[in-house]
Amino acid sequence: MTEQMEARRILDVMRSKGYATFEDRHPYDLNIFGIRSRNTMPNRFDDVVGVVFRTVNIGWCCETWSATTDPGTYWLDNPGNVNGTAILVPGQYRGVYSLDLHRGAYEALCQRNGPVQVWRDNDRDGELDFVGPEYSGYFGINIHRASSSHTSTQVDKWSAGCQVIANPEDFARLIELCKLQIEHHPTWTKFTYTLLEEADFDGHR
Repeated sequence: MTEQMEARRILDVMRSKGYATFEDRHPYDLNIFGIRSRNTMPNRFDDVVGVVFRTVNIGWCCETWSATTDPGTYWLDNPGNVNGTAILVPGQYRGVYSLDLHRGAYEALCQRNGPVQVWRDNDRDGELDFVGPEYSGYFGINIHRASSSHTSTQVDKWSAGCQVIANPEDFARLIELCKLQIEHHPTWTKFTYTLLEEADFDGHR
């Protein structure tokens, strides 16, 4: 499948779920997305974070990177919230993210502009629970990297609910694209993140 075909497929899935897509002819109007694997076993970078966008000359582009959209086993076993560890609910979080410092340390996409919805996994059973009551709020569900020096293979402490990219160079590319959006459109400093599920692509081949 070509990059343009993959871009169209992802946008088709987003539209089929009633989500906003940014498809006009402005370059670097980013569609940032995640795709959560069907796998319910934690601690693996078996999901995807990516971006669909237009460039000035090439047209539609789609870049994807290995990531986790789920918390690691450390936080599942040691929740920092009485209700359990956060798992982001699939959906579209419109304009919720801005470039800011993740934990005061380095630039990332941070949940600064609005609430997100999460489930709380509190049973410590070694599996991810994509069900239950939904909690809405400012939970610091950021989009950031794991290690700064190498590709991470296990999630461990890297995510307590954040969306985490395994390779630091891939993450740097995401931040570069975000800055290109602002460079081309100085007032477009907020970013939308859409979390999809692997099952959403059934029938969209």
